Amino acid sequence: MPELLWLVVIVVILALVFDFTNGWHDTANAIATVVGTRTLSPTKAIMMAAVLNLVGALFFTEVAKAIGKDIVDAKNISLVVLVAALLSVIVWNITTVLMGLPTSSSHALIGSLIGASIAFKGVAILKVKGIFTILLGLVLSPVLGALLSFIIIKIIRGIFRNKQPSKVKRAFRPLQIVSAAFMAFSHGASDAQKAMGIIAMALLAGGYYSEFTVPFWVMVSCGVAMALGTAVGGRKIIQTMGSRLSRLETPQGFAAETGAAILLTTIAKIGIPVSTTHTITGAIIGVGLADRIKSVRWSVATKIVYAWVLTLPITAIIAFLLFHLFTFFGL
Repeated sequence: MPELLWLVVIVVILALVFDFTNGWHDTANAIATVVGTRTLSPTKAIMMAAVLNLVGALFFTEVAKAIGKDIVDAKNISLVVLVAALLSVIVWNITTVLMGLPTSSSHALIGSLIGASIAFKGVAILKVKGIFTILLGLVLSPVLGALLSFIIIKIIRGIFRNKQPSKVKRAFRPLQIVSAAFMAFSHGASDAQKAMGIIAMALLAGGYYSEFTVPFWVMVSCGVAMALGTAVGGRKIIQTMGSRLSRLETPQGFAAETGAAILLTTIAKIGIPVSTTHTITGAIIGVGLADRIKSVRWSVATKIVYAWVLTLPITAIIAFLLFHLFTFFGL
């Protein structure tokens, strides 16, 4: 039991570190467009996002349950699996945020869990149906984000087609602050739950609960960790998404944030762990396509897609190797 206790403590600490890196890495998801349109300064936008990340984290637990139940059964894994998975995703998050690549923490976590679980007991331990549902959500989220933002910006242009563009931009400055706040809330509601799911798995695997449950202290601690990471701010990724991917004005920024936030909040309530990175990136591309295809910088978009594709297999391999390294040294 003392050994299990220490492993549980290690998993909780690593999960909170992961949540911190998730907030640091994904700050751009909430505020890239509001910074890209110069509606808010990076510092003000980051502080707003940090507070609303914390608030959003306290609303739902359905995604945490999906992470804890739909990939592998927490009752049939060891705590070392969770340690290996968390270290893998932390390494990937830190590497990609330093490179300025907006990769998916969701992809990274799922890939890491899969890799470490296979190293523990082989492919048979995986819940194929649950993994397929999660991956389908990850693939569809940027498409739906693009579609929603495309529709919203078209509606805006239809309503304001006879107004001077400069007046429309000014009118949408306060509205974009609201949409950025909504996006920050939805980011916390969606992504903070992923660390909650891992901690709940550790508590179940360690024998502290007989069924999967997310205690309130786990919700609060994960929300705080993500908020602190967001407060640090991944400024390179903010620049990539806010100004390099597509040229944005305040109406486009409002449309992208609103479309992504509606989708993320809805899916967080349903309980599918989609990627906020994929969703907001798709939304930004959607508002760009509403102008014309050339409005999107496809060279930047292509690099982002490459990083998305590589995330899951690379993190799975890292977690697989880490698990075997730990077992080699008797952990």
